[in-house]
Amino acid sequence: MDSPRLSERARDLLSDPESQLWFSAASIWEIVIKSGLGRSDFTVDPVELRRSLLVNGYRELAVSGQHALAVAELPDMHRDPFDRLLVAQATAEGYLLATGDMQLIGLPGVLNLR
Repeated sequence: MDSPRLSERARDLLSDPESQLWFSAASIWEIVIKSGLGRSDFTVDPVELRRSLLVNGYRELAVSGQHALAVAELPDMHRDPFDRLLVAQATAEGYLLATGDMQLIGLPGVLNLR
């Protein structure tokens, strides 16, 4: 919440007690894989991150076959399979995907955090 990269709208949504906040199991999977590869931009402990999200009231969204199939319906965008899956999950579930990834901004169901 203290990040200067968050927009005022994003702060409002994240702090609103009426907002239902979810995280994808795919995000934890991505962190595990990229941390294991030694990527310097993935240094967070995935076990601690998941625990913290759950303790703070976030709900975990499992990856389903429906989500996998929804990837095929996405417009051509960058090739990161994790990002594609996150957008597909948000679309399939009717959720907003909050992100600062400018390559995803403008896609249906994507909320600009910046």
